[in-house]
Amino acid sequence: MKLTNTFKKSFIALSTTSILMTGAAVSAELDIKFVNTTQGMALTPILVAAHDANTALFRVGETASAALETMAEGGDISPLKTELEAVGAVSLDLTSAPTLAGTTHMGSLDTGTNMYLSLTAMLLPTNDGFVGLDSWKIPSQAGTYTLMLNAYDAGTEVNNELIVPGAADELGIPGNPTGMGGVNGSGASSSEGNANIHIHPGNLGDTNAEGGFSDVDSRVHRWLNPVAKLVITVK
Repeated sequence: MKLTNTFKKSFIALSTTSILMTGAAVSAELDIKFVNTTQGMALTPILVAAHDANTALFRVGETASAALETMAEGGDISPLKTELEAVGAVSLDLTSAPTLAGTTHMGSLDTGTNMYLSLTAMLLPTNDGFVGLDSWKIPSQAGTYTLMLNAYDAGTEVNNELIVPGAADELGIPGNPTGMGGVNGSGASSSEGNANIHIHPGNLGDTNAEGGFSDVDSRVHRWLNPVAKLVITVK
């Protein structure tokens, strides 16, 4: 069957419109529920970000950026937020202070034209451990989606498991919000085999409150992945 010229033009116009609509980014309103599922680990302020395909807070197997290192070693998310703002991403401070195990946090985010979701927060007490979500494609279909999140090692600091409060640039854990653990340990590790971002090996810890090799309590601060649950409702 031959198409008339008028029909051909209409068909091409409709096809072009369909392609443009398919490729267009659609704004999404997200309700976000985050649950710390560990037994005794705390989290620093949690950063949630919606961004494009060319942006990432971190990439597993790659070297940590300076901004990620700042977050993973000290819990400061401001450099990451600055980088996100520079590329048109939108972010949400899901929390503003360290939170303990078992805590649930709720928030909402308008993604604008951004189609990917990422999340990060430092895991305490660790040297450079963090919970992370890397560039999850936001579904176009409304509904509720549940993700389990792993803990990663930034690869920027040796996991010596020693508490060094108030020393932002010094090797050690910046704090222990749980108040459980020891002091004056000799150090759980003196070297690392992977300088890239990787799955965190977990805390070793010990039960010696006045020495041993770690300032981390093995009865409280051991964990297995995943360490958090994220429930996202796309409206």
